[in-house]
Amino acid sequence: MGEHGPVSWDERGRAFVVLLDRPPANALGTPIVEGLDAALDAFDRSAARVLVIASTRPGFFAAGADIKQMAGAAPEDFAAYGKALRVPMERLAAHERPSIAVVEGRALGGGLELALAATLRIGSQDARLGLPEARLGLIPGAGGTQRLPRLVGRGRALEIMLRAREVPAEEARAIGLLDHLVAPGEALDAALAWAEELAGNSPAALAAIMRCADDADDRPLAEGLAAEAERVDRLFTGDEAREGIRAFVEKRAPEYG
Repeated sequence: MGEHGPVSWDERGRAFVVLLDRPPANALGTPIVEGLDAALDAFDRSAARVLVIASTRPGFFAAGADIKQMAGAAPEDFAAYGKALRVPMERLAAHERPSIAVVEGRALGGGLELALAATLRIGSQDARLGLPEARLGLIPGAGGTQRLPRLVGRGRALEIMLRAREVPAEEARAIGLLDHLVAPGEALDAALAWAEELAGNSPAALAAIMRCADDADDRPLAEGLAAEAERVDRLFTGDEAREGIRAFVEKRAPEYG
């Protein structure tokens, strides 16, 4: 168990659970940004296989950037805040271990960008997701303009951002913005179940799959295929592949440490 300001964390089985708790709506100001960095540091030191990030605030995953903090900021302070906000997002997105965002209630602006940085997203039926920055004369600045089109397609992403609208849960599931939908109050339990399932697979294979999927967005097809071939050849010579193949032949569950 650990905490840094409004962010706390603990290990539950093979999952590392990070909880956001900044009243009233988890605005992503400096306290949460610093707390997320501290939580990721603790995750790096842990043996947990999957990070799960959730909220304790009723009705909110995270409401977005801290508008009050932004309102009084000089341009250089605003730039520094944005840079600091992007750090935990990029750490989460680039991590070799998978992550699951638990979206109960609203995930708006920077809150949705945090969820987009996670590997997977499980939401409740009362979830609403959006990037409303255009109403403030701004654009999403923590990855939203890049990750949302990659996830739901350019046309849908533009419509969501240009209209600054909130996407209801059922639609979010239909377009791939949410990967799984459950009843209100059940998303964290569902995420923990998924985390345990992921934790039973080869960590090296999970990391390679995530990077190959990144290549599908960022590289020409020929380069992506070449990287895939290189990774699978490298995995085949590793201990985890040997254990996985041996376990399959012996009709038992593999043990990946």
